[in-house]
Amino acid sequence: MLKFAANLSMLFTEVPFMERFSLAREAGFSFVEYMFPYEYKVSEIKEQLEKNGLKQVLFNLPAGDWGKGDRGLGANPERVEEFRSGVPRAIEYALALGVTQLNCQAGKQLPEHSFQEHWDTLVDNIRFAAGALDKHKLHLVVEPVNRFDIPGFFLYRTEQVLELLAELKLPNVFVQYDVYHAQREEGELVATMRKQLDKIGHIQIADNPGRHQPGTGEINYPFIFRELDKLGYTGYIGLEYVPSTDSKSSFDWIEKYGYAL
Repeated sequence: MLKFAANLSMLFTEVPFMERFSLAREAGFSFVEYMFPYEYKVSEIKEQLEKNGLKQVLFNLPAGDWGKGDRGLGANPERVEEFRSGVPRAIEYALALGVTQLNCQAGKQLPEHSFQEHWDTLVDNIRFAAGALDKHKLHLVVEPVNRFDIPGFFLYRTEQVLELLAELKLPNVFVQYDVYHAQREEGELVATMRKQLDKIGHIQIADNPGRHQPGTGEINYPFIFRELDKLGYTGYIGLEYVPSTDSKSSFDWIEKYGYAL
């Protein structure tokens, strides 16, 4: 049975963040995710999760100043100390909120540094973060992001993350496979999932073009979901899309495709 998680950074944005938990519960969700918790107190988020009977399944390591254009620090040779200082903060939130998996964003490549400098920085930073997380039995996922949405993003193809995993050989590091990003950069969606499912720790979805809900674009989600069922995928599927209508109406595809929350 597939487990869908409402992404509260993308859904229910018509209300303030703290009100989105109850709307997710009202819509029938048992699982939620979002990008960052750090501007809120742990106690505030925990109260919303418990009050609404929700399990949080994912959030990101600190990724710099999002409002000023940062999209992650993992591969940034100039901000290693900042990246590493964010890891214990993320662990603190994860342990308090019962989250067992965190996402690392590599960020954009800097023109004044070589590819190899970025790669070496990322390898060292992932090793550091994974080691810290492993002490608490937490997993780390690393996400490739398409360069159309974020020009210059350092990791943009699944094979790059797989190469990273092969070099690190760490048992608690996996791929975060975002179907939307993969479709824009590489295609081969089901073939990749068939071949690499054991290395995929988390899946996120949106349709293309537009990054709206399944059924609004070219991606054959009924086929993808059937294949994930067949493959025995037991992780979560994050609904990281921009609704083309209001959030509640955008969930019609779930029942239409024969699934339930």
